[in-house]
Amino acid sequence: MAFINENFLSLKENYLFIDIAKRLEAYRTANPDKTLIRMGIGDVTLPIAPAAVEAMKKGAEEMAHKETFRGYEDSGRGYPFMREAVAGYYKSFGVDIDPDEILISDGAKSDCGNIVDIFGENNTVLITDPAYPVYVDSNVMSGKNILYAASNEENGFAAMPDPNVDCDIIYLCSPNNPTGSVYTKEQLKVWVDYAKSKNAVIIFDSAYEAFIRDETLPRSIFAVDGARECAIEICSLSKTAGFTGMRCGYTVIPNELNAYTADGTAVSVSKIWRRRQGSKFNGVSYPVQCAAAAVFTEDGLRQTRSSIDYYMENARLMAETCDELGISYTGGKNSPYIWLKCPNGMGSWEFFDYLLNEIQVVGTPGEGFGPNGKGWFRLTAFGSHENTAEAMKRLKTLLKK
Repeated sequence: MAFINENFLSLKENYLFIDIAKRLEAYRTANPDKTLIRMGIGDVTLPIAPAAVEAMKKGAEEMAHKETFRGYEDSGRGYPFMREAVAGYYKSFGVDIDPDEILISDGAKSDCGNIVDIFGENNTVLITDPAYPVYVDSNVMSGKNILYAASNEENGFAAMPDPNVDCDIIYLCSPNNPTGSVYTKEQLKVWVDYAKSKNAVIIFDSAYEAFIRDETLPRSIFAVDGARECAIEICSLSKTAGFTGMRCGYTVIPNELNAYTADGTAVSVSKIWRRRQGSKFNGVSYPVQCAAAAVFTEDGLRQTRSSIDYYMENARLMAETCDELGISYTGGKNSPYIWLKCPNGMGSWEFFDYLLNEIQVVGTPGEGFGPNGKGWFRLTAFGSHENTAEAMKRLKTLLKK
């Protein structure tokens, strides 16, 4: 008899975006003449930077010739040229990372979910709520005990640790998805000190670091003293460079980071993660790594920043609309997300249906990200200027009635 992993039975029946897709399909079937403006899913819409496209073409061409053909990448960590490019990028905003500490992946979502494999089932995991669903789901699947730190309107959706709460693994995301809030360096220092006091490991998701405009805000947890002894950083090129359809990211695990066996023996986290990846991950293709490395060249950075500027103009317009309507929100200034309070005391799914049926604008109900998302709503800046402007025009007309 084959037994199922019963932890999967503890997952919510519907994944947030699957539930949204079902509602949208039902609406389109009933209203075939209506055109929707999608501002819910955080997928990019602009093309990949020309520098990355040319590098990928060159990499693919090299695979067509015996002299330059590439097979398995020997280290399993990503090609040296890619790891060196990422290290150089960190150095550009004042953080020193050794290329040996960087492991190339197929994106932040995969690593955020898979990293739980290397930590014992008896670990207690602390997750800020609301949270990106993969943090919760991956730990439910592995049977870990989960605690929550409340992010809410009172703390600006930037949860802080309670020194009386014990935990072993901590998930932080800054800029945050879904709330758009960004931790200050001082706030992250509190989290680092807390983690060290508990011998805990922080898993820090920095997938949206490239959207930070305020130079006083940290773009990496490793800008904080002490983080190298307690943190893993996971990042992605999906939003930085439009790689949602290409899949490439990177995880940084400092050489000095340790976790422990039941008898207290220190074990290198990097060593265990490399072993896991060697057994269960084939790596990112050579042409894609060529494209990814090109993102960090002078031309690549200039071109990708142009795309980020485009999206942040949409975020500015959304924030301006919320200001005009007197709606409370976070995000929009250092993040491509607007996290707004549903007007007139509406629930988040109620507001979702209201916008869908009245003005054909699609967002994401906040409660899909956790209990503290009830009554809140996420809009993304990844659409076109034209669609964003039209959606905001419709929203103002609707809510000013």
